[in-house]
Order: sequence, then C-alpha cells, then structure tokens
Amino acid sequence: MAVSVAGSQVTFSAPAGAAALVGDFTDWRKRPALPVVAGQSITLSLPRGAWVEYAWLDEAGTPFADPDNAQKSLNPWWPYPRAVVVGQYAQHSLWAAPEATQKGTAHRLTWEGTVFPGTRRAIVYTPHGYQSSQVVPVYYVQDGVAFYRTGKLGEVMDRAVEAGLASGAVLVFVEPGDRSAEYYLNDRYLDFLQSEVFPRVEGELATASERGLWGASLGGLISLHLGAAHPDLFSRVVSHSGAFIARPGAEKDGIIDTTTAGEWLRERLSLHPPTHLKTSLDTGVLEWLAAPNRRMAALFADADLPHQYREYASGHNWVTWRAALPEAFLYMQGG
Repeated sequence: MAVSVAGSQVTFSAPAGAAALVGDFTDWRKRPALPVVAGQSITLSLPRGAWVEYAWLDEAGTPFADPDNAQKSLNPWWPYPRAVVVGQYAQHSLWAAPEATQKGTAHRLTWEGTVFPGTRRAIVYTPHGYQSSQVVPVYYVQDGVAFYRTGKLGEVMDRAVEAGLASGAVLVFVEPGDRSAEYYLNDRYLDFLQSEVFPRVEGELATASERGLWGASLGGLISLHLGAAHPDLFSRVVSHSGAFIARPGAEKDGIIDTTTAGEWLRERLSLHPPTHLKTSLDTGVLEWLAAPNRRMAALFADADLPHQYREYASGHNWVTWRAALPEAFLYMQGG
C-alpha cells in the first residue's frame, strides 16, 4: 500500500530505493527532506480535507514517483508528484455542474517581441456572442497557457455566465517568455503590456470598461505590483498564492529569491494602500507563501480596502489555483 489515511494521520510506505520523502509538507526542496530510516514508513499529521502532493527521493537525491500510487496531480512542471487526499477535497459547485452549452471564442495572437526578445503569444477569450464594441472589463492573465488549458479560466467564465451568477469579461491569456525575469517585480513588463499587448486587444477585439491583472505565484506578484502602482491603468487584481517574498534585485545563488528576500511589496503597500483596487487574494495552506499571503490580506483588511481572501487545503500547485478560480471570478464579475 502506497499511502494510508486514518483521520488526519497519513502514512507513506517507502517503496524500494526510497531514501527520503518530499512534498507540500516540506515545501518540496525549500525545507529538509524527511529521511527514510531502515525502510520504515513515515506518518504525518495533515489537515483534514487536504489534497497533498509528494514524491520520493533516491540515494542521489533524485525525485521519483511513487510506483504504488496512480493518483497524479495537475502539476505541469514535474512528472513525479503523486497525490493523496486526507478525507475529501472540497470542489466548487461550478466544477460539479455540467459544462456550459454557450461557450466563448478564443482568438490566438502571435508576434515578435520588442520589449522582451522572442516570439510572443496570447489567447484572447471573449464571452459567448460578444462583439468588440461591447464595453466590458478586460483581464490580462499571466502564465496564459496554463490558466487557459490547466486552470480552464475561460470555462469557469462560461459556466458562471450561463448559470446567471456573473457577467462576462474578456480574458487575455498572455504567455511569458522567461517568467522569472518578466514577473519578478520587473517594471518593463508594464512596457510590454502597454506597447505590445494592449494595442492588439483593445479596439481590435475588445472595448475595455476597466482593466484587471490576474496571476498565480510570480504572476500574482507582478499583477499586484503593477496594479497597485498604476491606478490610471488598472482597477482589479486577482492573485493566487502570490510570491510576496520578493525584493527588487534580490537573488540567492544566482536565482531570484522567493524564500528570504523579505516582503517588500507589503511594506510598500502599507505606506501607499491601493485604494483604487478591487482585489482577490488566496493561497494554499500547505505552502511556504501561506503566511506572506495572510499578512498581505491582513494589510488589506486593516486598511479597509475592497478585497476577498480565501484559503484552500492544498499546496503551491494547480489543484489549489483551479479550486480558487470560481470564487475569484465570482468576486470580480458576480452580481
């Protein structure tokens, strides 16, 4: 048996060749792996209702999938995570309902970048029956392909609109080049949006009543950073598991620092609260960014800013963000 669950106790049985265990509960490689001692199993106390992802490490420290667990995750980065559910992971009612019969339209854009080099791509998703002269909110979504294919944000909109729970919006799924360079508090990303993306969307495919930014992790960081700093351009922000441990120019061992850089954006917003924004924040409880997101949400609450904050019993992954999408969309576009 790969994994057994008894209440909130989860026992991981080590397969052959396993030297250690990592997962959401160790923030993967951000905290020490849990060693396997003499082939014995490892028992952890985890939140009831949680979706928990994990992998085994061999003696060389190379991760591998649990051969006795077929439950894969929605993880697009690594092939080895497997999952266990501690009871039953809650799903929003929009995901339980049938697919919408009236669906939006996807318009695909491709061009050669000037602000950042390389071929750039975006998918502009418009509501069912939408005409470009209709005035609606336009959301620019970071990590566009992932939000379109894995998160299925367009499908969330279709379901919510058809159920009469929300009004439609235009969703612009913008694919990054080097997401770490573009999203880590990089003001040139705004230059990219203004000079290359807005002109291809607004007027051609959509008429914006107001603009929003939407993203997860580093995408949530750049969305709140730019949205807060530019009230003339943006009035809405959605951030899932925002990477709010960040500071301009901070690196650790040559890699952008999302573990020890401090919470520069929260410090900045405490001095200049973004009173112009309507903001949706959420996070998984099994991730290293849970506390920074809680502190960011507390700042918004203390300043009495229009916002919602929600937590999900899972980690820094697409299971969490896909679970969060319906309430985020309903908060932004619901009646």
